[in-house]
Amino acid sequence: MKTKKGKIIMTITIGLLCFVLMAVMFMQFKIVNETDITSIETMRKSELTTELASWKQKYEEANDKYEETQSKLNEYKNSQQSSEESQKLLEEEAAQINLILGKTDVEGEGVTITLKDVTDSKATDVSKIKSDDLLTIVNALKQAGAEAISINDQRIINTTDIVYINDSFIKVNQQRILSPYVIKAIGNQAYLESALVGSGGYVDELKQLGHEINIEKSNRITINKYESEIETKYMN
Repeated sequence: MKTKKGKIIMTITIGLLCFVLMAVMFMQFKIVNETDITSIETMRKSELTTELASWKQKYEEANDKYEETQSKLNEYKNSQQSSEESQKLLEEEAAQINLILGKTDVEGEGVTITLKDVTDSKATDVSKIKSDDLLTIVNALKQAGAEAISINDQRIINTTDIVYINDSFIKVNQQRILSPYVIKAIGNQAYLESALVGSGGYVDELKQLGHEINIEKSNRITINKYESEIETKYMN
């Protein structure tokens, strides 16, 4: 009876010890497990925070660089556009100046006047075409709105000289020209023609004197540019 009771007490004691040991082991395992998870989570959170902060900084730096580059690009484009616009305006202004100065070949509608010296030996009372005759026609064309004029392909500009040399030949722009004299003028055909013929027209006067003169209207007349250098002596 005592032996059996002792065995029961021994079994209970061993059971209690096992339970206590199991409980202690479970508590240690739980603590260790919780500590490792917390540590890992804490470490991951810290790493993620640091990585996020790093990427945020890199993004901000890249964004600042992008905005700086974009600003410079816009500034360059605006500068380039401004430069191109200025250059375009200068080119247009230069082209207009060259057009006014006669330094550009031009084309347009107008009239062509051809004057020939009389070759009939019997017409001794008819004088040759002189520089004054050409100058009178040129001035009439200018007053009628001619935008460009030439005589025998010599462009007429503000400084052009039309002179009669020794009663034998005419010089235009210091170049000798001979009959027939071909005057080209670009402008309104009707205005140009009416300035030369009809009431008080100088061409009619020359015809009455016996000169052979022909006027032809055209929608496409080409006048060459003034070839020589434009020189001034007194203007700075």
